[in-house]
Amino acid sequence: MKQIGHWINGALVAGNSGRTADVFNPATGEVQAKVALASKAELDAAVADAAEAQIKWGATNPQRRARVMMELVRLINRDMDKLAEALSSEHGKTFPDAKGDIQRGLEVIEFCIGAPHLLKGEFTDSAGPGIDMYSLRQPVGVAAGITPFNFPAMIPLWKMGPALAAGNAFILKPSERDPSVPLMLAALCKEAGLPDGVLQVINGDKEAVDAILDNDTIQAIGFVGSTPIAQYIYGRGCANGKRVQCFGGAKNHMIIMPDADMDLAADALVGAGYGAAGERCMAISVAVPVGDKTADALIERLIPRIEKLKVGPWTAGNDVDYGPVVTAAAKANILRLVQTGVDQGAKLVVDGRDFSLQGYEDGFFVGPHLFDNVTPDMDIYKHEIFGPVLSTVRTQSYEEALKLAMDHEYGNGTAIFTRDGDTARDFANRINVGMIGINVPIPVPLAYHTFGGWKKSVFGDLNQHGPDAFRFYTRTKTVTARWPSGIKEGSAFNFKAMD
Repeated sequence: MKQIGHWINGALVAGNSGRTADVFNPATGEVQAKVALASKAELDAAVADAAEAQIKWGATNPQRRARVMMELVRLINRDMDKLAEALSSEHGKTFPDAKGDIQRGLEVIEFCIGAPHLLKGEFTDSAGPGIDMYSLRQPVGVAAGITPFNFPAMIPLWKMGPALAAGNAFILKPSERDPSVPLMLAALCKEAGLPDGVLQVINGDKEAVDAILDNDTIQAIGFVGSTPIAQYIYGRGCANGKRVQCFGGAKNHMIIMPDADMDLAADALVGAGYGAAGERCMAISVAVPVGDKTADALIERLIPRIEKLKVGPWTAGNDVDYGPVVTAAAKANILRLVQTGVDQGAKLVVDGRDFSLQGYEDGFFVGPHLFDNVTPDMDIYKHEIFGPVLSTVRTQSYEEALKLAMDHEYGNGTAIFTRDGDTARDFANRINVGMIGINVPIPVPLAYHTFGGWKKSVFGDLNQHGPDAFRFYTRTKTVTARWPSGIKEGSAFNFKAMD
């Protein structure tokens, strides 16, 4: 049985806590590895070493740090297939989806090559008589990232790239469900020239998380996961005086106006609702057609598209639309919520509950589901299902559809499909959601913009990647300098006097 440890001081090391967790092959349901779960003592020792290594790394000029990022981009591209294979085998994503996971993380590392520009301060000449004023952006010291299972490459790269480029040491606590890719990325960082100890990867569970939250040396923490855990980490981290950004759950609505291109909207919903088995915080899980005629036309187009979806293992290559969910517990929770939807009166138009794949009967596969006539009081509407389930909530007006999305407790992403520019503009201006798509179903910003939601989808005041990442991982120091005038000629301190 494969044993997975930690990455400490530039090398793979075994855990010594005596505790492990199972790493499954989601396609077969078999345990393929055991991952070590770190103790508080292991975490604290790694942080102490990171703090020592950070001193020299933080003093390295930004351009040299950027060159490490540049080399890391080359190495990730070199090993793209190897990384994607490891990712798919532990998460279950299709191979193209796994490569997309890595690519979106890689784009943030590309952005980090511009760190010297992003870390520049400001300067005011002659702010007063003989007085200059300037600001410095300096690393916080040691930062940490607690990242989720659904993007085991992208989110770790989003977190560690800006933190390292800004001159910090970084403690990464990835998901214990798919830990191999973060360790592979750490090895590539070393190969790219990152000094030992600057990046530490600690695998673990709640004990490691709590150790991060309580460690006095760690100054900043980034988290992506469910809203209850985001609230917990944000509250405990802030109480301990840390800078914290936490990104939680989502329930993303897509409004379909009567004038929308229905085929375009249907294709968008299938990709955004069922891609990656729905295990994406930016997945569209609620379709909101305006008017019964629009709803009927949309459902008519969705049914054949959904029924044609191919579900299977990542080893099937491009012949598969999505793979299994990550664990048996995740599958059970999805099917429980589907049954709740049926029990509460929603119409299950496409029923994937009995889906089974020959030869993979023990895998964590979930067939696609489509609900119609969902109402806001139902559990399948209120809760994030995180699976291949699309709910349709019919509305009779644009204002009703807008209010539906605005009243939901989550505000991560949303979209509208329409041919009318005035409607789209009004939607973008009024909606209380962080990321908005206009005829774009998954409006994930590119790396040089920032990623983040509103309401209970986020805790903290700065977003991920883009300029906000460098603001989060640095502190501003402002200097006011005055050099009193002296007698320059004939003074003891001049070159002639020193000859």
